Amino acid sequence: MRLGTVVVTGAAGRIGAVVRRALRGEAERLVLVDRVPLRAEAPNEVALTADLRDPAAVEAALAGADRVVHLAGVPDEAPLAELLEANVLGTQHVLEAARRARVRRVVLASSNRVTGFYPAGHLTGPLEPCRPDGLYGVSKVAVEALGQLYADKFGLPVVCLRIGSFEPAPVDARQLATWLSPRDAVGFVRAALTAPEAVRFAAVYAVSANTRRFWELPDPAVLPYVPVDDAEAFAADVPGADAAVDPSAPQAGAYALPEFTLPHLGPADRPACAEPDRSTTT
Repeated sequence: MRLGTVVVTGAAGRIGAVVRRALRGEAERLVLVDRVPLRAEAPNEVALTADLRDPAAVEAALAGADRVVHLAGVPDEAPLAELLEANVLGTQHVLEAARRARVRRVVLASSNRVTGFYPAGHLTGPLEPCRPDGLYGVSKVAVEALGQLYADKFGLPVVCLRIGSFEPAPVDARQLATWLSPRDAVGFVRAALTAPEAVRFAAVYAVSANTRRFWELPDPAVLPYVPVDDAEAFAADVPGADAAVDPSAPQAGAYALPEFTLPHLGPADRPACAEPDRSTTT
C-alpha cells in the first residue's frame, strides 16, 4: 500500500531515524519534523524545523498529510510541568492539526510505562487499567486519553503504540522481556499506519516476540503484525539473565522505585529526612 504523504515528528530521534529510513521507499512524500535541524536525504523527503508547542507551526507541518507518526516528546522521567508541555500539549497540537487536515491515520508513541506497576508474573493486556510507574508514564496515559478523545469525538483514526525497550539488542535482564528490535519497531509502525479502517482507536504493545515478555501481542484483527525477533537469542550475553525473577515485582523494574521519580518533584514535595517507602517494589 502506498502511504501518500506521511509526517514523522521526532524524526531526529533514535526511533525516528529508523522509521524514516524504512518509510522513505513507501511514502510518496515524507515530511520530517523535529526541533533539531534535519536535511532531506531523498527526493521525496521534506525536512522541517518546528517546535510542537507552537500550534501554528504544527498545523503548517501537517498540511496535506495523509498519515502521521508522532514520536516527538520528552522520552523519560522529568518534572511533570515539562512532561505536560512537551508530551501532552504537543500531542494535542498534533491531533488538532491532524483533525483539521483530515488525516487518515495518526500513530502516537505511547509507552509500556503506562502499566509498569503490574507484576512481572502477569501477562498484561491493553484493555487493563493503566498503572503508570512514574510521571513519564502519567504523561503517556494522558497521550492515550487524548488519542481516544479525538477518535471518539471527531472520528480521527488513532493507534497508540506502547513501545518497549527499543535497542539494537537487549542490554539487561529486564529487556529480555521488554525488548523491541528495530525491525519489529518498523513492522509495528507500518502496520499501525495501514490498520483496517474499522479500527478507529487502539492501544497496543509494541514489543518483540520475546519468550519472557510481560505483555500481550496485538490482536491481528486490530493490528495485523506478528513480531519476528526474540530477545532470548541474546540471553547468553546479558548479565543476570539466569537470575530468578520475582513474579510479584513490578514489570517496570528500577523505573518503579521512588528514587527514580523523587529527583523530579519539587523540593517542597521531597521528604527531607524520611526514607522512601519501598513497599511498592517487592
